[in-house]
Amino acid sequence: MSEGLKLRCIDGATGSELERRGVDLSLPLWSSRALLDAPEVLADVHRDYLTAGAEAITTATFRTHRRSLEKAGLGDRASELTRQAVEIARTVRDECRSDALVLGSVAPLEDCYRPDRVPDEEICLREHAELMEHLIDAGTDLILIETINHLGEGRAAVEAARRVAPGRWIVSFCTRSEGQPGVLLSGEELAPFLSELGDAQAVGVNCVVAGAMVDQVKLLRGSLPQTPILAYGNIGHADELGNWHSSDAVDPGCYAEYASSWIESGATIVGGCCGTTPEHIRAVVGNSLS
Repeated sequence: MSEGLKLRCIDGATGSELERRGVDLSLPLWSSRALLDAPEVLADVHRDYLTAGAEAITTATFRTHRRSLEKAGLGDRASELTRQAVEIARTVRDECRSDALVLGSVAPLEDCYRPDRVPDEEICLREHAELMEHLIDAGTDLILIETINHLGEGRAAVEAARRVAPGRWIVSFCTRSEGQPGVLLSGEELAPFLSELGDAQAVGVNCVVAGAMVDQVKLLRGSLPQTPILAYGNIGHADELGNWHSSDAVDPGCYAEYASSWIESGATIVGGCCGTTPEHIRAVVGNSLS
């Protein structure tokens, strides 16, 4: 078990929470649009998660890769907007909870739910490394590689983190919620790759339906007995038309019960993904970590 990472609960969703508060998150910018249009709302989201008990907040850099910003004609502002996202998070952290961590979010280069769009590994390595350099230069505490749905991109992102931020990275995967545990959205099995991740500060699964997380956690714990395991699920799913369908985990108390089952199954760090709110994190801290 890593002795350096003293962390039990990260924050919940940023993007869906910004949208819930009325921020325009239309593509291609998604949550990075808040950096341009509503930085004060983003700061409030970070503040509310820390007040709810989160021990780490995640930067709004899910879509500040140069590739993502170029789709909106803003590619030359990649470093600037990444720095702004980190500065907002760090400022709120310093005001509210100085011992909390700022996690630099690194998402898939293309679509989280479309592994068929993943670029080749050389491109992934180069583009992820650029964002990670921006994040580290801006002062983020740890790199959080998240929602990885394809082994090739996962390997490239991990290699980039090892080069840019050795000993300062976490990786979290997006697996299928149904069927055999540990299968990425790409259809590839995660288990063979896990043995290569012993140097990670934590390894996790995210954006899985809350009720389907236990088996994913058990797989990670069985493969990485000495590594902190991170689990942060969502509260529903989008159908083929993009409509959102909430599960019972939409209730914060129910979500906290799920989080308790993840901890019992071997998770050491929990939090929230799509649809979760500060109230979900408050319930997790109060019911699952007290």
